[in-house]
Amino acid sequence: MPLLKRTPKEEEEEDGDPFAAHPESRYRRRATLERLVGLAPFGRARRPPPKDGDGDGGRARRRSEDFGLLRRLPGRRKASVEALAERSVPKRSSLLRLALGTRGQRGSAGERPPAVESEGVSDGEPDGGGQRQEGRGKAREPLSVLEILELIQRRELVAADEQIIALEAECVASSPSPSPSPAAGRQARDVALLYEALLAQLWAVVAEAVPAGRPYPPLRSVIRVLEQEEAADGRHPPGTPGRPRALRRRWQEAVGRAAGERLGQVAPAAGLGARLAALAARLVGDLGAVRCHVAPAYPPEYGAFGVYARGYHRALAQQLGALAQRPLAVPDLYLLLDWHSNTYPREVLGHPEVGALLQAQALGPLLSPETQRGLESSCIAAVKAKVEVAVAQELQLSEDTWAEEASSQDLQEGLATRVTGLLRAHVDRAPQITAEFGMEMAHSLLGVLVAFLHSFQRKVERFLEAPGEATPPDGATGRAIALVNCCPPFRTFAERLAQFGHPESEEPRRQAHAALDKVTRLCNHVLTQRLFEDLKPYFNKLMKRKWLTSSDAFDTIVMLITSFTQKLRPLRPEPYQVLVSEVHRRVLIEYVRPLMQVRLVCTSAKMRARVAARLGDEARQLRELFSRLDSASPWLDSVVPRLRELLVLEDTAALQMEVGVLVRDFPDVRRKHVAAVLDVRGLRGQGPRQEILGVVRDLEQSEAEPGLPRHRAFFSELPVAREVPCLPFHLPRLARLSRLRLPRPRPPRP
Repeated sequence: MPLLKRTPKEEEEEDGDPFAAHPESRYRRRATLERLVGLAPFGRARRPPPKDGDGDGGRARRRSEDFGLLRRLPGRRKASVEALAERSVPKRSSLLRLALGTRGQRGSAGERPPAVESEGVSDGEPDGGGQRQEGRGKAREPLSVLEILELIQRRELVAADEQIIALEAECVASSPSPSPSPAAGRQARDVALLYEALLAQLWAVVAEAVPAGRPYPPLRSVIRVLEQEEAADGRHPPGTPGRPRALRRRWQEAVGRAAGERLGQVAPAAGLGARLAALAARLVGDLGAVRCHVAPAYPPEYGAFGVYARGYHRALAQQLGALAQRPLAVPDLYLLLDWHSNTYPREVLGHPEVGALLQAQALGPLLSPETQRGLESSCIAAVKAKVEVAVAQELQLSEDTWAEEASSQDLQEGLATRVTGLLRAHVDRAPQITAEFGMEMAHSLLGVLVAFLHSFQRKVERFLEAPGEATPPDGATGRAIALVNCCPPFRTFAERLAQFGHPESEEPRRQAHAALDKVTRLCNHVLTQRLFEDLKPYFNKLMKRKWLTSSDAFDTIVMLITSFTQKLRPLRPEPYQVLVSEVHRRVLIEYVRPLMQVRLVCTSAKMRARVAARLGDEARQLRELFSRLDSASPWLDSVVPRLRELLVLEDTAALQMEVGVLVRDFPDVRRKHVAAVLDVRGLRGQGPRQEILGVVRDLEQSEAEPGLPRHRAFFSELPVAREVPCLPFHLPRLARLSRLRLPRPRPPRP
């Protein structure tokens, strides 16, 4: 139809606001647009009557394109609508009132659009009032997409959700075919966008409820929307696009995101410990608010506290996982592992207000086993590298002082105590985190200790085997005592590390003991070398004829040993016992050596008795001496009495039994040793000799038997003079023959 003729004044105002002219012109403009487009916001559109089955009392829903055309209009109306779409302030005027401008106020009551306030439930009104408002809203026409959006932005979420569900139903009813029309596609996009806006407001309410720290009424709208959507999911058949929406599952995810945002807002403190403490405080405080104010708002079947607890637990796990990915120093690694294993269970899971509720959720560990093992491995590697450097520096500093006049106590405190202290700091702390972590740490430090002891052994060897030329003997003795005193603390600590039970700890433990044993032997050799140099001349006087009548040589031996032990007072108990036991063994070896060399041969029973008596008396004195010195080798006291019995007994069977006892007590005895004693006895008959020696023949021929340890070896260190066959005449007759003067052969005359 032709447009109405405009006056020149109206043509001038066209470039501005089309509705700023006089009322008549505005009405003519309105009538023209209604006839052309049929815009519903400008009055009730003349639409065809609804078909049977249409909902909402036969009223048609205003379309989004109506407002799209309104956007394209120039002037004030276009600006007002655009401002309405862009603003997000919850409290605002009605969308239709803004669109109609001043005409909406002048229009009749029948031409005014329905108030959107009657379509929903405000945040603070009770449910009954909401139902009354809904009842009044059912008689009104359906809202447009922008009006529904306004409801969402004003957080009238229940009413908005009802409108969206109705719009979705219209969309499904209008496009039953697989290829929907363009209008149905626009409606589906509108539904999807409205749901996005609705969910954004729902989850914003969920995120605001915990920080509020008080009962939060908007949560009731969230719960009603969840219930409406679950009912809508049940009404739609399977395969309906967009259904089921499963808002309860999305609500749980939103709770987790809100928890992550809350913990992410914790400002990084000065250190890792302060940050972890702040995270724990935020978690306990928020869960306390959930327990008191948030969880009671939900129906019991929602399990609200469990949902919030799991969300915060996962959020805290993400925070710890991020911290675990950072490069951390050894103290921070210990702190993070200890906080995860001990502090969190004690201060969070054991909290008096929320601890029992958290434990009932069976939340599991914060860090995965792989992450925890990675942190433990990083900590062990960092500790090993750090301690290796520290103990090497301590050894070098100690070695620089060995050539000086340093006391045993100074050396022990400067090396053994400080090295074991460096290791003990980690051995004590790691098991407090977990027993497995403590075992792995102990095994790693045992390897560090073994490497250190090998280096310590090599340095001691170089120092003791090549001392300075000007070093006095007393100075060498004092330094040897100081070095050997370092061994007991190292040995004790190696045993402690091995007792953690690592399956591969036995070999490094054996290596540690072997290195310490070698250091002990080296130091003992230095300490006893001077003693046995002094004792050697007196041992050479034993087992001779003068020895039978004079005890001066033996008395001097006892006196020198007693004087030597007085110098061993600075020794610690363990190296002292080792040294005294070694002196005990070597003294008896040197005492028995002349007997094995057959320096004396008994020519009569009376002489055998005298030799046996002297051997018994001196064996008793040696036993008493080393008993006073606390020797740890009492098995040595029986060697001289056993040899004495071989000189006293007369019966061959008794001698065989005594030889068997000797072989049992000293497995390293051989036939040549027994033969030497029989030579001293003066036994000449080949028959009895062979019967007695036959007892040890089998043992001597057994070459596959493993050797004894050095501290149990005795006869194996005693060489024996070459066995001399018995002569067929008496020794007195041989003595008389030796006194005969035989004529010397004269040289031939030239």
